[in-house]
Amino acid sequence: MFDTIILLTGPAEQPVLGDALRRHNPRLSVRAALTLDDLQACPPAVLQRARLIAFATSAVVPADILSKLGYGAYNFHPGPPSYPGRTPAHFAIYDGASEFGATAHVMVERVDAGPIVGVELFAIPPGTDVLTLSELVYQQMARLFWRLAADLATQAAPLPVLPVEWCGRKSSLARYAELCAIAPTIAKNDLDRRIAAFGHGHFGIDPTVTLHGHRFRYVAPEVAVDDTPSIAPEQPVTEAAE
Repeated sequence: MFDTIILLTGPAEQPVLGDALRRHNPRLSVRAALTLDDLQACPPAVLQRARLIAFATSAVVPADILSKLGYGAYNFHPGPPSYPGRTPAHFAIYDGASEFGATAHVMVERVDAGPIVGVELFAIPPGTDVLTLSELVYQQMARLFWRLAADLATQAAPLPVLPVEWCGRKSSLARYAELCAIAPTIAKNDLDRRIAAFGHGHFGIDPTVTLHGHRFRYVAPEVAVDDTPSIAPEQPVTEAAE
């Protein structure tokens, strides 16, 4: 019997998302998993009657755990179906994309490959940098979660699949690092694009250039950033608002 949701997300998101699910189903048991180790520690009996929801996490759930979940697993991805993989906001800035979004999908063994059950898209405002885009997509992930929360918390059946397919090249930290290796002959417009997308020192990877055996690292100007996530939608998601 479906009576448990395992919530794989960070400590800031756990209480807010957990409360949202319990509002739709007060009898639901919401089990927190902050890391993959926490998830792997769940007893098989719990997995058998549980659904997994992953939100804003880079953890890759192994196939053996996915197969033990009695009611499926869903991931909220911080990018649209056209940007599967890691750090999609950075690659959207590099590509000069005009549209972005968030995707909810069934978790399968391959990362960002499962059937899609929800999408939120938005136009990228002119002049948006990678940090602002990351904040905007986080808000859309929260909106998408609020929209699907009732079905996730109350319906034992799988969520309906949308007629939408993943597309585009899957990004990775390896490709991120590859684009941070700057050739001395790079054109100015390409350099500007790479600095805009990858010049913030995220993941400990900075743009670098090697000249005559000496390696030079780009250091971004210091900018004060409030990195406290806000996962409450800007307005309640209701049928009228849709």
